[in-house]
Amino acid sequence: MTYKPKVAFICVHNSCRSQIAEALGKHFAGDIFESYSAGTETKPQLNQDAVRLMKELYNINMEKTQYSKLIDEIPPVDIVITMGCNVVCPNLPCKYREDWGIGDPTGKSDMEITKVIIEIETKIKELKERVMSNYCKYKSVSETKFQSD
Repeated sequence: MTYKPKVAFICVHNSCRSQIAEALGKHFAGDIFESYSAGTETKPQLNQDAVRLMKELYNINMEKTQYSKLIDEIPPVDIVITMGCNVVCPNLPCKYREDWGIGDPTGKSDMEITKVIIEIETKIKELKERVMSNYCKYKSVSETKFQSD
């Protein structure tokens, strides 16, 4: 079986953008990489507007399998994606890291949140293609080099 790299989506509170990315990563790229999300802080619950819209758009119930967690609660990862909140993750080693520069939609209209969800979906699909072209022929991440476009 081919090695599936682990991807961590990171934002400050792990309640909205990173949770959306984890859910969409599992939905659209679960066959290629494992998705996790975490934050430098947590919230008592996920962003309820994001939960509702993800259910409406994709029939994904994020609250069924996801919860707000800290960076030290996820397994070691190969790829770290920060969502655009200038989060520095010095205690999260990885082979590759990038920032997606996505603004926080918390408190905004459904249309604005939906735009963020669609932007994350697009980036997940692009990441899936890059991971497939750089990782899938290898059995372990130590044998690969993941390059940014």
